[in-house]
Amino acid sequence: MTLNEPDLASPLAPLDRQASLGELAYTSLKESIISGQFVPGRKLTVRSVAQALGVSTTPVRDAIVRLISEGALVNLGPKTVVVPVLTMATLDEVTKIRLALEGLAAFEATAHIEDRDISFLEETQIRINDAMDKSQYADVLRLNKAFHFRLYGTSGMPRLVTLIESQWLRIGPSLNDLYPEFAIHRRGVSNHQWAIGGLKDRDATAVRAAIENDLREGYRRLSNLVQSRQD
Repeated sequence: MTLNEPDLASPLAPLDRQASLGELAYTSLKESIISGQFVPGRKLTVRSVAQALGVSTTPVRDAIVRLISEGALVNLGPKTVVVPVLTMATLDEVTKIRLALEGLAAFEATAHIEDRDISFLEETQIRINDAMDKSQYADVLRLNKAFHFRLYGTSGMPRLVTLIESQWLRIGPSLNDLYPEFAIHRRGVSNHQWAIGGLKDRDATAVRAAIENDLREGYRRLSNLVQSRQD
């Protein structure tokens, strides 16, 4: 891996050595990618990531290899790994899959969600709004991920949630491109509030529609950006 790159420590924290370091390194990197803490085109090295996590290079190398196999990272050479840049073909495919999977998860969650989960979603949305007011977009993305996966996690369908995670691995970094526009126009806020209202009413159709609309609005913004880069 190349050693002459900026410090990558900010999204990562030292790992608990009592658990499997390989699994923990994978989980930490996966979470950072899913929640948009690395932007497309960002270079990663085994050494810098290992230093950030406070572990040796072996578990980090294993984690990176695993993420490459899942399409979350791309190996461009013997010493260079990068977060891939979104293409129109990938955006189209991932969005279609997300609409099917996340719409289903939202629908199923409505029947199982508890008041404490709804309270978490409401509190998280307040924190999202505050982060947008402060232009703290990395926090917005991290909290947005927490919002969606708390909702999906209440579906009682863990295999479905795993499938959704696999799509977020590919789309997560590109969600950075939604900002600052989505903060200025508060795109997504109304969809989240719509979903919360549907959850309170136990209206599964409304919750599903809110999440699907959230994904479609993101798709429109990202597709315009991807196409503009290709022109």
